[in-house]
Amino acid sequence: MTYLLGLTGGIASGKSTVSRVFKAAGYPVVDADVIARRIVEPGRPALARIVQAFGPQVLREDGRLNRAKLGEIVFSQPRRLEALNQINRPYLRAAINQALAQAKAGGAAIVVGDIPLLYEADYADAFDGVAVVTVNPDVQLARLMIRDGLTEAEAKERIASQIPLAKKAAMADFVIDNNGQAEATIAQAKALIRQLQHLS
Repeated sequence: MTYLLGLTGGIASGKSTVSRVFKAAGYPVVDADVIARRIVEPGRPALARIVQAFGPQVLREDGRLNRAKLGEIVFSQPRRLEALNQINRPYLRAAINQALAQAKAGGAAIVVGDIPLLYEADYADAFDGVAVVTVNPDVQLARLMIRDGLTEAEAKERIASQIPLAKKAAMADFVIDNNGQAEATIAQAKALIRQLQHLS
């Protein structure tokens, strides 16, 4: 039996570190961010609908989505962010479901769905359990500003667009604390793998 784990957190909470531990242990990881980029490639219906909703300004000269420009628009206007999510969600969910089914068909003991907006998109019920990678708000803010080159106001807008990490942690089946060194986070991820091996 395959244990289907939903892995989530907040922006810049360190989820990718945990995801890499599962990959290194040989477990398939379905990355929603990778799929999200794939569904808006030129010629895809999701991209056409985004351009229809937000105008040609969100396209690069080569016809690809200008994610930075789109981010500027939606993260400062919650109503427009919700409009974008409404466009993307059906395409994203269908593609994620297909990828999870393919991964499960391979017979792995654990399959991970790495989904940043798992709770925001009401996706928790699709998994046997959910792990949340959490970090203190001030650490999250500092990491996001450094990682994405954002001002404090821009970083706060992006964090505010998601359910607070403390609330996600309260809803989760498993919590990984990423406030310390990477080694401590990796150790927690490995302990979670051992725990799930007994459940699968």
